[in-house]
Amino acid sequence: MDYLCQPARDIRGSLRVPGDKSISHRAVMFAAIADGSSRVTGFLPGEDCLATLRAFAAMGVPVERLGDTELRIDGVGMHGLRAPAQPLDLGNSGTSMRLLAGLLAPQAFEVTLTGDASLTRRPMRRVTEPLTRMGADIGTSADGTAPLQLHAPKAPLRAIDYRSPVASAQVKSAVLLAGLYAEGRTSVHEPHTSRDHSERMLRAFGVEVESGDGFAALEGGQTLRAADVEVPADISSAAFFLVAAAITPGAELTLEAVGLNPTRTGVIDILRSMGADLTVHDERTLGGEPVGDITVRGGRLHAAEIAGEVVSRAIDEFPAIFVAAACATGETVIRDAAELRVKESDRIRTMMDGLRALGVSAIAEPDGARILGGRIHGGVVDACGDHRVAMSLAMASLRAEQPIRIRDCANVQTSFPGFREAACGVGLDLRVLQAGGPDA
Repeated sequence: MDYLCQPARDIRGSLRVPGDKSISHRAVMFAAIADGSSRVTGFLPGEDCLATLRAFAAMGVPVERLGDTELRIDGVGMHGLRAPAQPLDLGNSGTSMRLLAGLLAPQAFEVTLTGDASLTRRPMRRVTEPLTRMGADIGTSADGTAPLQLHAPKAPLRAIDYRSPVASAQVKSAVLLAGLYAEGRTSVHEPHTSRDHSERMLRAFGVEVESGDGFAALEGGQTLRAADVEVPADISSAAFFLVAAAITPGAELTLEAVGLNPTRTGVIDILRSMGADLTVHDERTLGGEPVGDITVRGGRLHAAEIAGEVVSRAIDEFPAIFVAAACATGETVIRDAAELRVKESDRIRTMMDGLRALGVSAIAEPDGARILGGRIHGGVVDACGDHRVAMSLAMASLRAEQPIRIRDCANVQTSFPGFREAACGVGLDLRVLQAGGPDA
């Protein structure tokens, strides 16, 4: 699937993007091992989250789809999962694989976790190493990638005081989930605070979790009680439209009920540092998470230096931020973002290649980039199967002089079903084409 984006010149209206992907994954996982029946509303029915749902159904968890975005999950308790008949295919979902590694490592059965070509290239030692220190028996490829073969441990897992070299919610969550089954107190220390959805939701399911700046801990042996979860709109999906409106003079767009977890709002801080006119209003709580409506009024952005802790709070939004930088006056410098190289694609390389193909001066650095804002000409770019790259480059059409054709966009369905309809509904001109087909 390719996208053909004609130049557009206005963005306005209001939009509620789909439910938060990170929270949707965790809602399914925690409800599955809880005691009792949980209801999840606002669930994201994208391919990544459906992979998590299918995995637990394959392990004997009763799941009822009450609608596209509503589920009822009858939890089987901490020790009620059953060995699946086949390897669990998690598609493109790194969150599914890394969190399931922690949850399944203590189980008394063998299971293999696999995925598509992109997922099986992504690094897994960052998760398997601390789990192995806890006593887990996990096999990987020679390169430390999936498939992961998890064998029943020979003894109960041991608690660990783990100092992670990276700020990663996936690593932290995997260790904490394994820690629920371990003897003693498991703790994780990070160089910066990563998103804390797991800590918040574990508390909602009755687990006592201690957390602070770059730190989280829990005692093993606790059980989860069923809870209802209302999933807010995903700030990562909203980010494409925040950037779209910010780079379009005269635009005015409101994103509704967006999750405003402070570990996820780096994109708001970054856009404001570039001069974006962005207002948060009607702040409230939804499903234990802070949410609010965000209104963006378009104007002219200026370059900024982006580094430090704000990077970890915006790591998934950087493809869109790169587009904002391409439309800003001056040279934007991004540092401390090496984590972008091990996402669904090497997002530094993929985005810099894409921006250069559109006529932008964009230089990749080992841990970031330098982008000189200027004219966007148009042309053909390759999303390399990365959903966030595809959606970000589509937003560049708002400042492009010629059409932009974006190749390899099918994986947008993993995180944002209905993206084309949402984009066209607020002013973009985006058509879906058969890959390799003509431009019209």
